[in-house]
This record gives sequence, structure tokens and C-alpha cells, in this order.
Amino acid sequence: MNIKPIRNDQDLQAAFRRLEAIFQAGQGSPEADEMEILVTLIESYENKNYPISPADPIEAIKFRMDQQGLTPHDLQEYIGSSGRVSEVLNRKRPLSLGMIKRLHDGLHIPYESLLAGAAR
Repeated sequence: MNIKPIRNDQDLQAAFRRLEAIFQAGQGSPEADEMEILVTLIESYENKNYPISPADPIEAIKFRMDQQGLTPHDLQEYIGSSGRVSEVLNRKRPLSLGMIKRLHDGLHIPYESLLAGAAR
């Protein structure tokens, strides 16, 4: 096992190549241990150098609607009247804290996604 820190994209590509080479390692083998360490190093480097921003709140809602086959009418219990739902989905009205809580509790949309951009 020859593990080195991942300091740049070239190191990252080398780590991916090694990971691919040992991907089928048997559980408990030295290669499986190496694979676990490589995955941790890769995740750390990617989180630091290629952070992923939380989803836009409206896109998160639309994504959940698509996943669950929901219509705007189905959102009324979380957002309010059909007019209010339309305003929110068309970005004419921001989500209130109550809407955010109901969407999170009812549709399990992460708070992080529903609050994205609120501090801007």
C-alpha cells in the first residue's frame, strides 16, 4: 500500500486510477483497506476543491414534485392557496419559514436546499 495525500488534480486522477484497479477487492483484504483510505482522501479533496452548492429552493421543490408525481395542486397543503403556490413556483414570492418547515416535514426536502440563497 503506497498512499499519498491528494494535493492536486493530477494526484486525484492517480487516486481514481488506483481505486479502479482495486475496486473488486475482497472485504478485509489489504486492498479493501487501501480502497477505504483512497475514498476518504478523494472525498476530502473534492469537498475542498469542488464544493457543491445546495440546490435552489424552487428547483428542489420541482425535483421532489417530479420524483413523487405531484402537481402544483398537491403543494397547497404546504404552501397555501393555488395562487400562492403559483407565485412561489414562478419566483414571485419567497418561501416563508412556515412553508419551509411544512415542505421539509411533509415532502422531506432538506432544509439546506429550501434555505439556499436566503442569506444572500
